[in-house]
Amino acid sequence: MRLSLYLLLFASLIFLPFACGKTEHLQGESLYLQNCSGCHFESGQGLRQLMPPLAGSDYLEKYPELVVRGIRRGMLGEMVVNGKVYNHEMPGNKELSDFQIVNIMNYINQAWGNDYGNITVPDCRKWLQE
Repeated sequence: MRLSLYLLLFASLIFLPFACGKTEHLQGESLYLQNCSGCHFESGQGLRQLMPPLAGSDYLEKYPELVVRGIRRGMLGEMVVNGKVYNHEMPGNKELSDFQIVNIMNYINQAWGNDYGNITVPDCRKWLQE
């Protein structure tokens, strides 16, 4: 009985970090799929010269404040992403809360091989006020 308990404890310590990592950014992923994937697609690859990619995006890494504002207010005008020019209007979503925008940003900053860190709610609020 004691051995079984130790084995169970040992197994949970080994597999717990893997299980915890799978739940990270679930709300952000869900919000992304509901609000963003229609244009940027589930895998973040975008659409040719119309919709810029989010996967491997240098723009997303360099200008998180512009992306946050774009999610809320929309984006209009030329932008260069990974050396390609995009000039298709992105509608904003005023219905998303600051917390939801942060969750979306933190999901896309870590999805598809991106490693752009996380933003905070105070970051988001500051950028939205600018």
